[in-house]
Amino acid sequence: MIRIKHIIFTSLAVFLLNCGSEKPQLSIKTSAKNNTAIVGESVKLSLNNPDGVSINSITYLLEGEKVSENLSLKNVKLGKQDLVAEVISGNDTIIAESKLIVLNDKRPELYTFEIINTYPHDPTSYTQGLEFYKGELYESTGQFGESKLRKVDYKTGEVLKSIDLKNGYFAEGLTILNDKIYQLTWQADTGIIYDANTFEKLGIFRYNQSKEGWGLCNDGKNLYKSDGTEQVWTLNTNTFTEDDKIEVYTNKGKLGRLNELEWVNGKIYANIYENTGVAIVNPENGATEAVIDFTPLTEQIANYSSNDNVLNGIAYNPETETLFVTGKRWDKLFEVRVFKK
Repeated sequence: MIRIKHIIFTSLAVFLLNCGSEKPQLSIKTSAKNNTAIVGESVKLSLNNPDGVSINSITYLLEGEKVSENLSLKNVKLGKQDLVAEVISGNDTIIAESKLIVLNDKRPELYTFEIINTYPHDPTSYTQGLEFYKGELYESTGQFGESKLRKVDYKTGEVLKSIDLKNGYFAEGLTILNDKIYQLTWQADTGIIYDANTFEKLGIFRYNQSKEGWGLCNDGKNLYKSDGTEQVWTLNTNTFTEDDKIEVYTNKGKLGRLNELEWVNGKIYANIYENTGVAIVNPENGATEAVIDFTPLTEQIANYSSNDNVLNGIAYNPETETLFVTGKRWDKLFEVRVFKK
């Protein structure tokens, strides 16, 4: 009996000691309904302190940057933002974490287009990436065992240069910068670098936080990479680290499944996978400023399927100032001019 009492007493003492060592539960409150706010607004931050903890000081941080309790969202990025409160209580530092979702302050404009020209396109090409460079059109095609890198005569559809990728690679988007072609693969955690003139393989790079490769474009300095979510990552061309990112949002919520990317006059044009829409995105904050509805093009594709042969392939030709659009296994390449509806 004495031994049992000793065990009970010891267990109770350990339980009380552990309870006493637990840190108090603090949480962040915001004046935004469901922690969802509009860019440009101000949000009031406060601390939920149910245990009445003595507080010496509170430091609020949004995405690692110190902010005031009257948080201005004037120049922030859209999407899910990390909100942290560092609380000093006596000699202890207590961390409270939350998420703040920032939406755009206006709905996207609706753009339409006119067809300037229609050119032949190889219907066996499972188009993943499309880009003009020095007046010539380059294409990345996907599927395991079928993936290729090509240079084509866009007016005739003739293949001018082509190489096959290894069977284990499912090619995705591509972009060209300073005579180097950067081509993504889907789930192999590998980007491939080629000489733009010879197609000689120069090296590879690995993905960091983004788990898959989907679309790729560049602004003349950095690469921008999509991974099939609402995120677009900024890649350093020297280290290939993902130095920054945006999350693409509208005034209602996130715009996911972003695929093929194209840089056009300071904006990112993003194809939405399995959708006939292309979003025009502000690369500074992720705002979807406009959407182009390319549904009418699908009516001219004999084998069009919304589940497979979807719209995918956007290339801007600065010489003509027009956009070129095609899809997976489409037999046509469309040259179009885009304008507000």
